[in-house]
Amino acid sequence: MTIRKDFLWGGATSANQYEGGYNEDGRGISSMDVVPSGKNRSDIIRGNISDFSIGEDLYYPTHKAVDFYHHYEEDIALFAEMGFKAYRLSISWTRIFPNGDEETPNEAGLKFYENVFKECKKYNIQPIVTISHFDVPLYLVEKIGSWKNREMIDYYLKLCKVLFERYKDYVEYWLPFNEINMILHAPFMAAGLTFKGGDNEEQIKYQAAHHELIASSLATKMAKEINPDNKIGSMFAAGSAYPYSCNPKDVWEALKVDQENYFFVDIQSRGKYPNYALKEFKRKGIDLVMHDEDKQLLSEYPVDFISFSYYNSRCIASKDSDAKLTDGNLFATAKNPYLEASEWGWPIDPLGLRITLNEVYDRYQKPMIIVENGLGAIDTINEDGQIKDDYRIQYLSDHIKAIKSAIEEDGVDLFGYTAWAACDIVSASSGEMKKRYGFIYVDADDKESFTRLKKDSFYWYKKVIQSNGDIL
Repeated sequence: MTIRKDFLWGGATSANQYEGGYNEDGRGISSMDVVPSGKNRSDIIRGNISDFSIGEDLYYPTHKAVDFYHHYEEDIALFAEMGFKAYRLSISWTRIFPNGDEETPNEAGLKFYENVFKECKKYNIQPIVTISHFDVPLYLVEKIGSWKNREMIDYYLKLCKVLFERYKDYVEYWLPFNEINMILHAPFMAAGLTFKGGDNEEQIKYQAAHHELIASSLATKMAKEINPDNKIGSMFAAGSAYPYSCNPKDVWEALKVDQENYFFVDIQSRGKYPNYALKEFKRKGIDLVMHDEDKQLLSEYPVDFISFSYYNSRCIASKDSDAKLTDGNLFATAKNPYLEASEWGWPIDPLGLRITLNEVYDRYQKPMIIVENGLGAIDTINEDGQIKDDYRIQYLSDHIKAIKSAIEEDGVDLFGYTAWAACDIVSASSGEMKKRYGFIYVDADDKESFTRLKKDSFYWYKKVIQSNGDIL
């Protein structure tokens, strides 16, 4: 088995980190529009602060981001120059329904995405669209509590219906939710959830997750009815959990972390709540409110494929271990002594991607696509105007080598890879612009000229795509 000839090479972005134009052409305020960079960002995205006023003295990175809203033609032309076969992007919910509860959608928002998809089609780039990527209308957060409330399903399905019908000639690959498991780790960023004193946070998070899972099944049903060619995928933040040592206690803790990570995809792919989760709910006193038809919906409308992000593996130690902790994509993890780390402390583990690919494929036996993988780093422009990001090239090259091994030697069924990110964007976790991921540099720091510059990795990735992964 080799990399398939129609492999979907490309890149990925999200609306809230990339688009800007937050108050233009009728767009409403989204949940991430009220999350500033700085000291309170972590508490807000974890749901611990619920003051949604926009402070004049704070910087809100989503408001301008890198201005894709006014540069989409230029950017998609650059993606085409790299040879993209696919572009994974997301919809800003409030660009379509400004408050989330309107009877009719905002035509200006619909037209924007139609123009984006037409540009993609012009270059034979396949859009892979995330419907909700860390993006819910702030009005629905304040009015009904976002995904805490089952009413949210109806508002979400109204959005889905408009998207599926309007863009049925442009889009076949849909992801209902981005990194659906992040609701457990960054509940406001992931799902618009906030908590107050005395709340049973575990109960709230898993109840909201249940609403999202039902919404995913109903969206899958609707997508197939509107266009039988539609393909719906789950999307989760992946990364195998290694035991810190061969101490059985560490092995057991790592297994439990893996179960927590796979919980959502187990339901979306297998169509039912796994026994380990039901037992855990009972131990924790979590009592989910379910409607009579919920089990049948989950069973009848599973996803067609599995997509995931991979930045690093995790290393898990038991409570009585002496392991030191480090950061990794909002996950606390023990420091793995065998791995180097990025400038932001995230472990770098290409072999871990091969391990993860094997684990996911063995578990679900469904086609897979990696929709996020990349390195956040500080990039500088030298005197010649060049951006030499050899560190990014090395990171991506090593991870693509691991992908090739998983396909060619292990037999996993992988049909695409969209690197994070296609273009520089604002960091989701830190809200920083200096933590750059893209093949294309964007001046969004000081002058905010939003000038686009090709990094060395731009030319390298072009060769990777041209050679279908042979030239790394």
